[in-house]
Amino acid sequence: MNKLLPVSPPAFAAGSADGRSARWQTHREDRRRELIKSARRAVHALGSDASMEEIAAAAGTSKSVFYRYFGDKAGLQQAVGEVVLSQMQQRIREAAQSAQTPRQGLFAMVSAYLQMAETSPNVYSFVTRYSPADADTSQNAAAISGALGHFFESIGEMIATPMRTHLGDGKEAVIGYWPMAAIGLVRNAGEQWLSTPASDSKPDQEAMARQITAWLCVGIAPELDQSKSP
Repeated sequence: MNKLLPVSPPAFAAGSADGRSARWQTHREDRRRELIKSARRAVHALGSDASMEEIAAAAGTSKSVFYRYFGDKAGLQQAVGEVVLSQMQQRIREAAQSAQTPRQGLFAMVSAYLQMAETSPNVYSFVTRYSPADADTSQNAAAISGALGHFFESIGEMIATPMRTHLGDGKEAVIGYWPMAAIGLVRNAGEQWLSTPASDSKPDQEAMARQITAWLCVGIAPELDQSKSP
């Protein structure tokens, strides 16, 4: 009497499971990107203080869907911020590459930063500010702060590169401190400019970029430089 041998599952079974898993992962990633785009449009229209419920309604879905993909509002801010800040970084890098001099490079980068922030002040505010009350965990809040810090560190290195070449050797101490100080000036001046109501006295984007560049290069009152006194 022949013994019955165990029947092995079809060879394609494991492959089919892997294929389903890959398709599901792709679906989740596509859905997540769609939700990020929808949230960005909603914040642009509704304002940076829009609630998760308002964002979900504008996206044509439920709040629970956003919570499923992002955890909480801080998680959504982080996800949108990663996309927006990456685009800003790329735009600033491209602007710098077209410059012929260090000062032109600074102007191009400041101008690109202001242009993208001005395109949607609501989205800019949404991804660069967060309320601890909106975060379910301090880890999420730290992630937002970390992503923002990484963005400005990258920009700081970008603006330092042409200045190293311009200043030459022996200026390492200046270059070491200047980029982050410059970023603080650009960010704070830019955000104050964004929040200032339109008026005849408010400079346009190009004029503001030129003013900030002048502050970075020569300061606000170069005639007060005592180092040049006898």
